[in-house]
Amino acid sequence: MAVTRFLTGITPSGTPHLGNYAGMIRPAIRESRAKDVESYYFLADYHALIKAHDPERVHRSTLEIAASWLAAGLNPEHVTFYRQSALPEVTELTWLLTCVTGKGQLNRAHAYKAAMDKNVEAGREIDDGVTAGLFMYPVLMAADILIFNANKVPVGRDQIQHIEMARDIASSFNHLYGDHFTLPEAAVEESVATLAGLDGRKMSKSYDNTIPLFTPRDQLKKLVGSIVTDSRAPGEPKEVEGSALFQLYQAFSTPEQTESMRKAYADGISWGDAKQALYECIDAEITPMRAHYDDLMANPEKVEAALLVGEERARDMARPFVQTLRQAVGLRRLSAATTDKKAAKEAKVALPSFKQYRESDGNFYFKLVAADGKLLLQSTGFAAPKEAGQAIARLQKEPGALADLWAKLVPADGVSQTDVEAALKALTETT
Repeated sequence: MAVTRFLTGITPSGTPHLGNYAGMIRPAIRESRAKDVESYYFLADYHALIKAHDPERVHRSTLEIAASWLAAGLNPEHVTFYRQSALPEVTELTWLLTCVTGKGQLNRAHAYKAAMDKNVEAGREIDDGVTAGLFMYPVLMAADILIFNANKVPVGRDQIQHIEMARDIASSFNHLYGDHFTLPEAAVEESVATLAGLDGRKMSKSYDNTIPLFTPRDQLKKLVGSIVTDSRAPGEPKEVEGSALFQLYQAFSTPEQTESMRKAYADGISWGDAKQALYECIDAEITPMRAHYDDLMANPEKVEAALLVGEERARDMARPFVQTLRQAVGLRRLSAATTDKKAAKEAKVALPSFKQYRESDGNFYFKLVAADGKLLLQSTGFAAPKEAGQAIARLQKEPGALADLWAKLVPADGVSQTDVEAALKALTETT
């Protein structure tokens, strides 16, 4: 069964609300439990710095968002959950990608154009208030995606352009330096809820119309009671179309409950009774998670420990990949330098090489091939690609790794351990 890598970034720019939960957190956690999916969730704290210049807000929001995902059921043992800033490989990759990205391409980015248009309308200098961070945002986002060669990136329609730009940037790099990057695809989920807020507009921190996800029960009831409704009296039929209250109820109720509420609207339910039903419906789902959230917020070291699990896993994957990219662009040890392209090509041909692949049994394998194409050895199966990659990295860097891993290796006929050691030595001396 083919494994698909999904990657989702969450910018810590505020307190999570019910719209975030229903539209992103809940469906993403549900998808992360699928057996044929590798999920990567990261706190995009570098991205937050583009707009948020209050250190305490960034710090607090990072904790709140991480605690919210964990309380909602994200299992750090089954997914890779990490802070963007914990991976220095992301910023290094950003620079490598910057060097193959055209300025004209960045000029066309929606966020940059929107900032320029706003300045023009206000009669200001066209780049007034526009930072290099905002301008370079698409390259950092491309690095976030490409560092793990994600196949699918769940986004809203307004973010599709950034995935297309990541594809273009990856293609430019591949064209210059070889096929290193998978071209990502945007995964637009049409059924993802965009919930209305207290005033009927889209629930958004910018409108100050949100219901915080883990607000205390008494505050939740008060906020639900403040949702704007029309003036129809009890007994008068009410429309579900355009009703923020009904939309929220639908997001937190079963299909049977939704249909019952639809009928109650037609029968003229009072707004007070409808709001009480909504409060009870939301509270029933959120209350079991709230205690966990409150515990995490009171004990941030638990959140830190969960993130460290994912960050260690993420760095184990990112570190060797970026090292490969450094080699590709020419950032190598001087002892391995060649004087011209012809010599570099000959040196490359003269070296043994590892090739990683996947078989129909679903396991991941690698083989070591001599400079003349002769098979030296192949591995037994690994359950995950990173395990195979880690084994290759050990063989390339640790002199004693061959003996430790020999039980998982199958040498070709007539090939001894000494032959393999010689091939590894030749390979190691050039890297």
